[in-house]
Amino acid sequence: MGKAMLEVKNLKTKYMTRFHEDVYAVDGVSFTIEEGRSLGIAGESGCGKSTLALSMMGYYFPPLHYMSGEIIIDGKNISGMDPDTVRKTILGTEIAYIPQAAMNALNPTQKIIRFIEDVVHAHEPKKDKKEIRAMAEARFAELGLPPEALNKHAVELSGGMKQRTVIAVSTILNPKVLIADEPSSALDVTSQKMVIRMMRELMDKGYIKSMLFITHELPLLYNVTDDIMVMYAGQLVEKGTADQMVFDPVHPYSHGLMKSILVPEEGTRGQKLTAIPGAPPNLKRPPDGCRFAERCRYARPECRYSAIPERAFEENRMYRCLLGVDELREVYGNE
Repeated sequence: MGKAMLEVKNLKTKYMTRFHEDVYAVDGVSFTIEEGRSLGIAGESGCGKSTLALSMMGYYFPPLHYMSGEIIIDGKNISGMDPDTVRKTILGTEIAYIPQAAMNALNPTQKIIRFIEDVVHAHEPKKDKKEIRAMAEARFAELGLPPEALNKHAVELSGGMKQRTVIAVSTILNPKVLIADEPSSALDVTSQKMVIRMMRELMDKGYIKSMLFITHELPLLYNVTDDIMVMYAGQLVEKGTADQMVFDPVHPYSHGLMKSILVPEEGTRGQKLTAIPGAPPNLKRPPDGCRFAERCRYARPECRYSAIPERAFEENRMYRCLLGVDELREVYGNE
């Protein structure tokens, strides 16, 4: 086991609607990312991936509210920390975030260098503009961006350049943990590959210590991350290495995800696609039992009312299901 760079322990966060209804978006999620490793999170829209990412920043704004649990970055527990302290001492240096629709995150009226100056001055107010520019040019060079781009506005950059610029701004202070929320979703295939390769290179060169990569495309994570976990209805339902999760998923939901998309590594000829029927449960009133039971073709009556604990099996693998691993694999093999 390597050094734990990020530990999330039984994290629970919720949204509160304008009618004062609670929506339990992240419900008891726990995992660890070791130094030098990357973890992918997959799941359909609304499963809690992005909410989990925002929650891990330790920076809560209504309607998102912290309930309980711990977020530990390199041994430092930031759970319940004062928001102003989090902003000044944690964000950007300990943990950084690349948001969804990152290409729209840049103020079109401001030059790129101003974003970087603002980020650096927030943590290192004594650095002068010449030093900051040298930092920015070095990071831009690492990401294949020309130094002239620092003097441009966002509207003057292509989609791929905007995405790489956001990565540069987010990583300029070499954060220990980088959270990338669907960073390649709005790009063409060529730009996707370039962005993913550059993010891996930032890790390989030690500029960031660990990475959390979020997407709804499980096979994409196979080429990006070391480990993968799958979320469903606010809970973690399975976790394993990238190879294990793509080629040997155990939980019925993970198995269903893989059956609903093509996996190029397996060869596309002969692959049959099967949709997962139904819809996720209402997280205002989550069910007592398995949250996937109503959509699961293997569910038993007790799945709907029994509490479903996380179950460990094999090395560093877990899943959340009443059925045994051998039983599930036998069922899948007979389909």
